[in-house]
Amino acid sequence: MMQRVEIIKMLYRKAEILIFDEPTAVLTPQEITALLEIINSLKADGKTIILITHKLEEIKKVADRCAILRKGKLIDVLDVSQTSTAEMANLMVGREVDFKIEKTPPKYGEVVLDVKDLNVVNDAGFSLLRDVDITVRSGEILAVAGVSGNGQIALADAICGLLPIKSGQITLNGEVINDLSIAERVRGKISYIPEDRQNDALILDLPLKDNMVLKTYDQMPYQQNNWLNKAAFDNYTEEAITNYDIRSANGSDTVVRAMSGGNQQKAIIAREVDLNSPLMIFVQPTRGLDIGAIENIHKQILRQRDMGKAILLISLELDEVMQLADTISVIYNGAILHTAAAEALSTDQIGEYMMGVVKHEQ
Repeated sequence: MMQRVEIIKMLYRKAEILIFDEPTAVLTPQEITALLEIINSLKADGKTIILITHKLEEIKKVADRCAILRKGKLIDVLDVSQTSTAEMANLMVGREVDFKIEKTPPKYGEVVLDVKDLNVVNDAGFSLLRDVDITVRSGEILAVAGVSGNGQIALADAICGLLPIKSGQITLNGEVINDLSIAERVRGKISYIPEDRQNDALILDLPLKDNMVLKTYDQMPYQQNNWLNKAAFDNYTEEAITNYDIRSANGSDTVVRAMSGGNQQKAIIAREVDLNSPLMIFVQPTRGLDIGAIENIHKQILRQRDMGKAILLISLELDEVMQLADTISVIYNGAILHTAAAEALSTDQIGEYMMGVVKHEQ
């Protein structure tokens, strides 16, 4: 709806050039189809359309030409009808991209996370979560799908202790953690990759080595006799750079602000994976990243699942949800409307639940 309002405003001003910047980022599949039809109709009416997107299928559906940018440089301008999505992806990344990520059948273990009747309200008394029930097993990826602003972030924050709960119970490996502090939850229990990496996961003006030990700096070997062991900071960070393919110009001394978004995200995931927590929460893990970085992070998430971690994935990207999830829960207006095995759901069905058009199932 907001996109349509913006389009009407542009047309009212008699704009002949319309720029769309990631216009489908928070839309359901049905809304995406409708918006792309509007863009095509505007093009047919003689309007000039500039579409900025990383979604290659959308480019194929509406664009005539595609300009490929990489690291601020124009790489090529292509005739879309004569170019495959694979060719576009390879030019965007500078190498061949593997679209087919191998996903082995899940091997479920014991329940790791069990959330029952969770209710959360904000400071104004507005309900953010309503009687939410979710369960995540070892070796399982549970994806929570929904339009932005329907309670997904509140769910992740409540589990991590960043947001107080009104009622309900959160159990981790059989232990009720409602009364545990944030520190007690992240120490050996929960790894958290938040939505906003730059504001919530990193200190941008510190070097990479300091960011890599934000949760462990007071533990051995990083602290000895109440003194920080900076050599241990360096050693661990250099190992992580190698193991997780983190590109940093000055190694462990690189100031994080100078790193690309993809490499910042790789660093966060390396830090959280190495905590070896039984539960990993990924919130919008590929937001704003190029196709190459997305490929890398998807493989890392599946690798952790195959190692027996319980994964809670919160994503607005339905393609990502369908590709990675074993189980999908759809959230709408703070409530879980439906939960099913991923293979039992189509994107259209998920879209209907995301719009709240299907009644809450008891």
